[in-house]
Amino acid sequence: MSLKGKTIFISGASRGIGLAIAKRAAQDGANIAIAAKTAEPHPKLPGTIYTAAKEIEDAGGKALPILCDIRFEDQVQSAVQKTVDTFGGIDICINNASAISPTGTLETEMKRYDLMNEVNTRGTFLVSKSCIPFLKKGSNPHILNLAPPLDMDAKWFAPHVAYTIAKMGMSLCTLGMSKELATDSIAVNSLWPLTAIDTAAIRNVLGSDEMAKGCRLVSIMADAAYAILCRDSNACTGNFYIDEEVLREEGVTDFDQYAVAPGSDLFRDFFVPDHVANNLPTKTLSAY
Repeated sequence: MSLKGKTIFISGASRGIGLAIAKRAAQDGANIAIAAKTAEPHPKLPGTIYTAAKEIEDAGGKALPILCDIRFEDQVQSAVQKTVDTFGGIDICINNASAISPTGTLETEMKRYDLMNEVNTRGTFLVSKSCIPFLKKGSNPHILNLAPPLDMDAKWFAPHVAYTIAKMGMSLCTLGMSKELATDSIAVNSLWPLTAIDTAAIRNVLGSDEMAKGCRLVSIMADAAYAILCRDSNACTGNFYIDEEVLREEGVTDFDQYAVAPGSDLFRDFFVPDHVANNLPTKTLSAY
C-alpha cells in the first residue's frame, strides 16, 4: 500500500520526528497539512511551518503550512477545515505535538503542568475529534498518536508525575478511541521509540552532544510510522507500537543505519516496559 494522494493532518511537524514522518510520506506523493505554532525561527529550535513545507515539497509531497496552536478549539477546527478545503478530505491524523518538562512535583510549576496537559492529552483529543468526521469518509483512515505504551509502573511516574500523566493521557486516547471507532474502520494506534531519538528537544534534556551518541535518528520513527500507516486500518488498531518492533516485522535487520553513532550504547526511552526491551535484540541502557 502507498500513501500517494493521501491527505495527512499532522500537529507539531515543523521539526523533529513529526517533520521526518511527513517527509517520509511525501516521498509517496502525500498531501500534508502541517498544523504548528512556529511561524518565526526559534533561537534554540530550528524550523518553522514554512521551512517544513519546503522540505516536504522537495521530498515529493504537497504541503499546506497552517499556523495553529492546538490548545485552542477554534484554531484546530479552522485548520482542519482549511485542510479539507485544500485537499478534499483527510485520510490520516497524526498527533505529534507534545510539551515536555521531566521535573519532579515540587519543581513543576502549574503553568507548565497545564501546558503539558493542554498540548499532550487535550490537544490529542481535540485534534482527533476534529478530524474524525472526515476520517470516516477517508481511504484506509488512521489516527496515529506519538504516545507511549500504557505501562502503569510507578517508576515512570515518580521522577516526573506531571509529564507522565500528560503522555499517558495521549495513550488513553488510543485505548478508548480504537474501540470507539472500530466500526468506522478507523485505525487508532500509538507509536513510541525503543531508544532516545536525537531531536533538538531531547538534546535540551540530555544536555550535551556527547549524550546524543546514545540516541537514534528521527528516520527510525519515520520509517516505523510509514509502515503502520500503510497497513489495513481494519486489521491494525488499538496497538502500542515500538519503532524497532514494527520495523523488524517489516523485515528490517540493519539498525546501525538509524544510530547517531553506530556501535555506541543506546539509551532506552522513557516508558518502554522491561518485557518489551528485554524481548528485542537491541540492548539498551536502563535510563538516560
